[in-house]
Amino acid sequence: MTRTRLYRNGSLILEDFPTADISEYVNDPDVAVWLDLCDPCSDDFAMISEEFGLHELAVEDARQEHQRPKLDRYRTHAFLSAYAISADKTSGQLTASELSVFITPTALITIRPDHRFDIEKVVERWDNNSDLAKYGVGFLLHGLLDHIVDGHFAAVQDLDDRIEAVEDLLFDEGREQMDSVQRDSYALRKNLTKLRRVVLPMREVVNSLLRRDLHVVAEPLLPYYQDVYDHVLRATEWTESLRDMITSIMETNLTVQGNRMNLIMKKVTSWASIVAVPTAVTGFYGQNVPYPGVNTHTGFLTSTGVMVLASALLYWAFKRKDWI
Repeated sequence: MTRTRLYRNGSLILEDFPTADISEYVNDPDVAVWLDLCDPCSDDFAMISEEFGLHELAVEDARQEHQRPKLDRYRTHAFLSAYAISADKTSGQLTASELSVFITPTALITIRPDHRFDIEKVVERWDNNSDLAKYGVGFLLHGLLDHIVDGHFAAVQDLDDRIEAVEDLLFDEGREQMDSVQRDSYALRKNLTKLRRVVLPMREVVNSLLRRDLHVVAEPLLPYYQDVYDHVLRATEWTESLRDMITSIMETNLTVQGNRMNLIMKKVTSWASIVAVPTAVTGFYGQNVPYPGVNTHTGFLTSTGVMVLASALLYWAFKRKDWI
């Protein structure tokens, strides 16, 4: 499935035209062509390689999935690999959608391995900022990057909210809450690791695009790209703080569980000490030897009194120390 657009001098003049007509426009410095390929085949890669003179290594990277987010520069074009992130509203599970982009002086080629990347939202951004279309490919690339980075920022925000929700459960009583904290904290750490793999390299990607020697970003577009770069930095710094928060949650959870275990052991030990007193007294009087008060009511009452008094004194002492 392919989509095409043609801008000339800042105006959208053609849309969804045949890819065979691309060669008529790509050599015109006044135009900007957008070509989108979704789930491309070998013939599609051969076509763009021939039409745009793409380097074979860049085409190979576009054919292979799970590339690292990066920006590679070649003599006549650049190759960008990036990921859009979306979070499930119910489970919070993060989904990464890969995108490969070829950047030439007059064309932007986007390659999606599947339909998970919502290209319609990018097109909507272009239409909402059509006053910047006069800057050509730089305008198209800005709308694409802005959409991707905003998605990263939203995912970080969602992750932050979920971490705060887990923090609220840390000191709740109950086995269910303890299990929930453990399960959710590990799931959050897994999602954060996935998010950091996508977000952190984008700082280098956008920073490279801001370099003037690349000649992709026109001078008037620099503030817009700088704004994207600021969002990337904020998302990067935010992930750093989230990593510390998750580590703190896991360490605090272990500490809380340890404290609860110590309290339980303290209570068990205290009750065991109280029970040990009557056990010791009855064991002593149970010896098969004569002793004062043997076989008399006085001896029974004396031993019972000793057990009750000693147990009461231990209970009072442990209660005062808050061990029971």
